[in-house]
Parts: sequence; structure tokens; C-alpha cells
Amino acid sequence: MPDNDPAHPADGPAIPRRQLGRLLRDLRAGAGLTIAQIARLIERGTTTVQRMEAGTTARVDLDAIEAFCRVCGADGTTTEALKGLAQQGNSKSWYHKYGDLIPANFDVYLGLEAEAEMLTSFQERIPGLLQAADYARTLFRHGYPNESPMDIERRVEMRIRRQLLLTRRDRPVRLDLILEETAIRRVIGSRRIMRAQCRHLADMSTRPNITIRILPYSAGIPLGELTGPLIIMDFPKGPIGEPIEPALVYVEGYRGAIYYGEDDDVRAYRSAHQALARVALSPEASRALLRQVAREYERER
Repeated sequence: MPDNDPAHPADGPAIPRRQLGRLLRDLRAGAGLTIAQIARLIERGTTTVQRMEAGTTARVDLDAIEAFCRVCGADGTTTEALKGLAQQGNSKSWYHKYGDLIPANFDVYLGLEAEAEMLTSFQERIPGLLQAADYARTLFRHGYPNESPMDIERRVEMRIRRQLLLTRRDRPVRLDLILEETAIRRVIGSRRIMRAQCRHLADMSTRPNITIRILPYSAGIPLGELTGPLIIMDFPKGPIGEPIEPALVYVEGYRGAIYYGEDDDVRAYRSAHQALARVALSPEASRALLRQVAREYERER
């Protein structure tokens, strides 16, 4: 592969890499250089420079950062700051040991999710952050029928580890979820598994950082058209009072996902979520429905 840039995904913290990328783009633009020009001047390929600026390179080359800064005329303080971000981005994340199980580019989402302060979401099925172990295990067995039991268990382990974002003592991530009623009515695995899953959702919704609202069948199609799964990520403020990363929207699809970061796009998705919230059940009514459905699964055994 050109430039010795590894093909595997980046596995360091996403926020430092994205911050570094934005600063590199600003430096290059300030110097009036194109990607092709700076790639030639620092003796790297254009693909490598593009990945550096996008924050998706597998490992940031500190020599390349230093050369980039030198060519763009950055001072020593700026150069050291960018190298510091590069070193942060090169550190291993908790999910590094599961790298062989992570789909292409999903590592970027995991890194962003880990740094988020608030996740505002609409989902058509129970999201990974709220899946009980047996429910997740059933999905993985269906989704990866040729995998060994050991790898299935590693997937479950990774999913449960990811959920610590919501339950950790120190600044747990806040989650505001609107969930389609179909997600709790569709039987995954068995009624026993669904009973436990509904109880788990109800219990998780009692946490002060988690809001779950069920979008009932009776709501119809509130936006006039079907809305796919979405997650709006908001990030904590830094020392100067600005978010460490602009808000992002992550929109999932069967063939992949798209990120939207433009202000107009983020506002549009916030508006869509608010419209769904207006016709969803209240958090209290949603919790009651979850417990009711759990009892229904109990009676139907």
C-alpha cells in the first residue's frame, strides 16, 4: 500500500485525531498549499495527507507532523502542540483488543461515542448500548453464523464493555432515546430473552442520565416519511468554554453509515428528533409499557 500507511482502521482516541486533522487543514490553507503540494514537500503520498487531515490514519507519523508544520511555517509552540495531539491519537483505546471484530470505520464511531457528553437518538431496534447479554448474543449468532462460539462471546463482551459509558460513576454519558415500539414487540431469540430485555430497558431508564421514550404504533409516521436510525453526538466543553468537537450526526444504514457535521444538518436532525419526541410516550409511560410487555412475555411462556 502506498506510503506504508496500514490498511487496518485507526484504533486510538478519535477526538485528538480529528482535532489534529482540523488544525493541519487550517495550517495548509493558511500556507496556500494543496494536498498534492504538501504531500510532495513532506515526502508522503496524497492519501496519507488526506487521512491525516480527516483524522482517520491508523497511526500518525510524528516526523510527518513536524515536516508538515515546518513547510507551513508553524512556530515551535504550534508544532509541539500538534505533536502532542498526534501522540494522544496514537494511544490504544479500550477496544483495540477487539480490532479483528470491528467493522470497517466503526472504530471511528466508537472513539467519538467514548468522548461524547450526550447522545440523542432515534432507533428502530434496541441499540447496542442498551442490549442485555442474551439479546446481544442472539443477534450475533444470527448475524455471524460462521463465527466460533469464542468469537461470539468476545463480541458480547465488547458490547457489554461499551455500555460502561452509561453506568460509570465519573460523568456517565447522557442518553436521550426514542425507540420504536416494534423493537420491544419483535421476538429476538425467545420470549424469555425478550422479557429480560424489556426489564433491562425499564431498569436502565430509571438512571438519571438515561431517558427512554417509546414511539407507539399509534403515532403512525410523524414526519410524513420513514426516518432511519440516527444518533446526534454532543461533546463536552473544553477549557475555553467551547465544545472539544462540534456536534455530529451519525445516520446508520444497512450498507454503512454517514456523518453529518454542518450546522444546518445538525439542526434538521435535532428538529426531527424533537418532532418524534412530541408524539412518543412520556418516559414514565414508556417505562410502564416496558414492564407491561415484560409481563406479557412472562404470561405467554
